[in-house]
Amino acid sequence: MKSVVVTGSSTGIGWGATKILIEKGFRVFGSVRKPADGERLAKEFGADFVPLLFDVTDAAAVNAAAENVSAALGGETLAGLVNNAGIAVAGPLLYLKIDEFRRQIEVNLTGQLIVTQAFAPLLGADTARKGKPGRIVMISSVGGRTANPFMGPYSASKFALEGLSESLRRELLLFGIDVIVVAPGAVATPIWAKAEEVDVSPYADTPYRVPLDRIRSYMLSNGPKGLKPEVLGLAIHKALTTGRPRTRYTVTPDVLQNLMVTTLPKRVVDRLIGGRLGLLPKR
Repeated sequence: MKSVVVTGSSTGIGWGATKILIEKGFRVFGSVRKPADGERLAKEFGADFVPLLFDVTDAAAVNAAAENVSAALGGETLAGLVNNAGIAVAGPLLYLKIDEFRRQIEVNLTGQLIVTQAFAPLLGADTARKGKPGRIVMISSVGGRTANPFMGPYSASKFALEGLSESLRRELLLFGIDVIVVAPGAVATPIWAKAEEVDVSPYADTPYRVPLDRIRSYMLSNGPKGLKPEVLGLAIHKALTTGRPRTRYTVTPDVLQNLMVTTLPKRVVDRLIGGRLGLLPKR
């Protein structure tokens, strides 16, 4: 049985990937931050799910988990690593607390490298292992190619993740380990419900109060209409198993969003977004 590590498996895209991969015959080692989540997923998915307890920013915990997976593999290679765990920090960049920005980068970028370094030997960087080299799937976002207002920290982390992924893919040619980016648009996950919990009061006395209210309302009304996590699970399965994978898969239900990423001139997109949110200067 082939084995895959999926970070952030408790909800959302990580949960969808875990579900689909197990259905397709994989054993999934899924990272969670709370023991209760690991127990819940083990009951839901059965013996083919093995919980790993770590935060991606805790190098010691990540390395300990990699040792446990290594023991379970018994000298075989790991078929895949899905770097999915992440957070979304929102706020206008001119007023954002620097500690919040640092936390965003620490989790969404530094954490991904910590995990990759820990599990790369199991994927085949340790050439003494038996079996084909594995693949790394990096979960980016359409926000890794186009950045919305007030999501600057998140987009900065995803733009950087795409660059890291490209360098890594070329460095890992040496071992035959491929690196593939999967970039979702809106996915119907619990992260959208958290928009209601976002405290915009620190920005009440700034010029951004009205645009912030508008984008928050948009997230609350349209986020749940996004793709089901299982759709992303199928895309991740394809990235891990197809014979000749692309380097990047964009998966979005929003035609306009896809055009914004691939086709429309940046100045046009600026005005579209600015008009929708009330960010254009008054004449």
